[in-house]
Amino acid sequence: MHYAPSELVLNDKGQVYHLGLSPDQIADTILLVGDQDRVEMISTFFDSITHKSQHREFVCHTGIYNGKSISAISTGIGTDNIDIVVNELDALVNINLVERSNNATPKSLNLIRIGTCGILQADIPVHSYILSTHALGLDNVGHFYEIESSEIEQEILHEFNSQVDLPNAVIPYFVAANEGLINKLISTRTHEGITVTSSGFYGPQGRELRLKTKTTGLNEQLTNFSFKHHQVTNFEMESSALFAIGRSLGHQCATICLGVANRPKMEFSKGYSSEMLSLIQYVLDRV
Repeated sequence: MHYAPSELVLNDKGQVYHLGLSPDQIADTILLVGDQDRVEMISTFFDSITHKSQHREFVCHTGIYNGKSISAISTGIGTDNIDIVVNELDALVNINLVERSNNATPKSLNLIRIGTCGILQADIPVHSYILSTHALGLDNVGHFYEIESSEIEQEILHEFNSQVDLPNAVIPYFVAANEGLINKLISTRTHEGITVTSSGFYGPQGRELRLKTKTTGLNEQLTNFSFKHHQVTNFEMESSALFAIGRSLGHQCATICLGVANRPKMEFSKGYSSEMLSLIQYVLDRV
């Protein structure tokens, strides 16, 4: 298949358009963060740095940690940015950018999001590590792609729709994280559960300031959702698109977040830089 210049957009250096990266500048294991400053927090742990770049909000540091090549890339906030990041990372490893055709042998990346989140269970303390077993998308990005769902994903989604009332225009989708990466990241320090990915920070996450929302009571419904051993643990803004697009392209995807707010208790962290550094090292030591 040949990709036209209007579809596979490259810059004047022949790099993918938004990330501004070439194939030799990224590792097979990539840590994705929303905040640009968090990239340097990760690379301070590297034994050496082999690449640094920034284009728009997309900062990339690639280096060596305990003998393994790892990249840290900032995505900015939201599933719309994840759509760009995952597609362009895939293009870097699975498309010949000169010939504009697919490589003969597909390559799989490990894409691990390290983020912050709002906790939806009162008994999970602020600064806990929240490991996503699944992502429930309340955004719309996943609906633009041909994504296959497993039987259990369809079953949980059906049960979710029967228990939770969403605004009429919101059509949720449900995707599992990669089991292999979950097994690497899980420990007695983690709390596992369903991560709800919202399309915004305020109304879409049940926050109401001066503008009235249609999500009154949504958080309580999410907190109370239960099906077999599954419960909703947290809110964030990227994982559903990461899991849906990444998995469909053959990549391994996971998310682990630092809980900075407990929504049922209305608590927010008074500062979490040291806790984020600890989470970063926790992830690096396991991947």
